[in-house]
Amino acid sequence: MDNDVERKHCSFCGQRGKRGMRFAGGLGAMICQSCVGLYHEVLSSQSRSNRDARPPWDEMSDTEVLSYLPLIAQTADQVDEFFVEWVELARSRKLSWAEIGKALGTSRQAAWERFARRVEDLNSLTGSA
Repeated sequence: MDNDVERKHCSFCGQRGKRGMRFAGGLGAMICQSCVGLYHEVLSSQSRSNRDARPPWDEMSDTEVLSYLPLIAQTADQVDEFFVEWVELARSRKLSWAEIGKALGTSRQAAWERFARRVEDLNSLTGSA
């Protein structure tokens, strides 16, 4: 799994990772220390939780909405890369394409078609086999 913070970004604010930064994450989403602090404050205060419960896009201009599209795409790409890494992990544990397909609610063939080439490419980049 790729844990290099410099190749990650915060899924909440879009900040790109830099040497020395720390991210927490799971299932492909990452969160920076600043956002952890912010959301800790929001969730620790009932009045702030109520105030911040409205979706932020309700008050955004069209320009602001458009400015978030690349950040959302960046997060989707990060989650997709994480997904491929997990499929590669499953394959490295000798789990079959049929087992992977079943876990994803699809056929062996569909799982293979979706991931085999990307897993092979990932292995060639990381030197895994």
